[in-house]
Parts: sequence; structure tokens; C-alpha cells
Amino acid sequence: MKRRELLKLAGLTAALLTTTAMLAGGAHAQDKKWKIGFSQVTTIEPWRAQFNKDILAEAAKHPEVELIITDGEDKTEKQVADVENLIRQEVDALLVSPKESAGLTGVVQQAIDAKIPVFVLDRNVETNDYTQFVGGDNKLIGRAAGEYAVELLGGKGKAAGNVVEIWGGMGTQPAHDRHDGFHEFTDKEPGIKYLLDQQSGDWKQDQAYNIMATALRNNEKIDLVYGHNDPMAYGAYLAAKDAGREKDIKFIGIDGLPNEGVQLVANGELTATFTYVTPGAEGLRQAIKFLNGEKVEKTITLPAQKITKENAAQILKDNGL
Repeated sequence: MKRRELLKLAGLTAALLTTTAMLAGGAHAQDKKWKIGFSQVTTIEPWRAQFNKDILAEAAKHPEVELIITDGEDKTEKQVADVENLIRQEVDALLVSPKESAGLTGVVQQAIDAKIPVFVLDRNVETNDYTQFVGGDNKLIGRAAGEYAVELLGGKGKAAGNVVEIWGGMGTQPAHDRHDGFHEFTDKEPGIKYLLDQQSGDWKQDQAYNIMATALRNNEKIDLVYGHNDPMAYGAYLAAKDAGREKDIKFIGIDGLPNEGVQLVANGELTATFTYVTPGAEGLRQAIKFLNGEKVEKTITLPAQKITKENAAQILKDNGL
């Protein structure tokens, strides 16, 4: 996704957040039955922007809910302060998508101790005392990516090639799960060699570009790039394109947003992506269900799908793109 498109998406999200805040603080707030807080880690990444759009769309279906969204600005300390503020506001339920698992555990425990039901979305925390976790199975998605990488590199028992893996945030469980799942398949192939040792792009396109640019300078042959999300896979693609080597490399990402990863696959810039559905809408539905006295499961796992050139066009068509 081009920078101007990212800025446009970020601007739309900011506008939506402003509108939500205005509604929450207006006259309509007194008519609400439930006050639900949502601590989002950042609003500028495309997947996070879609996350917020999805939860806002779901909130619009529930006039009994006052939804308060905070933006952690991609900083653990800011997100901790946001959650502390939501606790002071005595929200009826707290939804939180942590920047770092360990960094948010303490304040999540504070909310739990305050008898606030906590719904952890996307990235887990280091306690099991929360009410529910809603998110994709990152290890399962990693396995699917690893299995496909083996296929691209020659097939089971014959796969060979040099692989660059670009991690997401090292302090996040999804990055470790996406790594572990991928290696369950690729580590069985002695012909596959890994060129980097835990290089983190922090989920960001520009950082992945720099990592890949260095890898290209240091290695004459790179066969496949596995980025822990689509922006990083695309950043690696752009670095390879600038070096005139993109046609020799396969690029795999994760997230599968229609206007991002799916479009990149349809354009031939990524070889494949795997959908990682945003948990905002489902998380809000589950919180409302719980507040209304219904039983909820401890874990909700969202579905995933492999997207290649063969099905990307149809997905775009289904989404009006």
C-alpha cells in the first residue's frame, strides 16, 4: 500500500475515532446501558485501522452501548495509561489489544481485580484471569505459511532455497507463534537455509524495507521472503524491486486485508497472504453477550484463508474493489 493511501486510511480512522468520542460524550451517552472501553495499540497501521472500522460498525448496531476507544500511539506506556483511565471511568467491560504481552499484563490484572470483565483481542497477555480471548490462531496461520513455502521451494522432501524471515514485534506472542508455526514445516527441509537471525521489522513497512535492503546486499541469492504481516512483506518486495531482483523472489505475508494484502497478491507483488481477521466486531459482540448475562467461551478463534493469485481477484470483486 502506498504511503498516501496509508495516510488516507489513518485520517479516516482518526475521523471515525473523533466521531465516536463526540457521541460518547454527548447527550446520547446518558441513554446508554453499557459503557465499554476499548484500548487500541495504534490507529495508523492498515490492519489496526480496519480493526477500528469493524468495531465501530458493530457498535453502531447496538444503541445501548457507549463505546470509548483510546489510541495507545504504538507506545506501551501510553496504552497502560489509557487502560488505567478506563478503569477510573468504571467501564462495564474492557476490550484491550496489547502492544506487548508482558507490558500490558499488570494493568489488565488491575482491571480484573477491579471486577471489570476483560476481553483480550489479537495479542494475549501473561495471565489467564481475563474473561475471554478473541483472535486468530497465529501458530496455525504460521503453519499454513510454512507449508506453502515448502511447496514453493520444491515440495516436501525436496524443498531448497534461501529464506529471509522478517519478524513482527519481538515482544508480541503473535510474532513468536507465526515464527514457530512456519518453522514446524520449513525446519524439516535440510535444503532450506535461513539468512537472518530474528530481524524484527516491528510490523512496519519501512523497517522491513531496510532489513531486506541489507539482506540483498549481503546475499547474492534469496528465494523467498516470509514477512509476519503484509506491510513488511511488501516493504521487502519494494527493496527487492529497487535492487532489480524482485522477479527472482517469492513474497509471503499475513493479514489479507482486501485493500492491502489481497490487492498486492492480485497485482503480483506478493505471492500469497493469509487472512488474519480483525477481532473487533466479534470482541464487542462477546462483551455485550457477557454483560447481558450470557455465558461466553474462554477463547474464540477466528478463521483464516490462504490467498493466492487464483482467488485474489474474486475476493476483491466480493468486496467491491
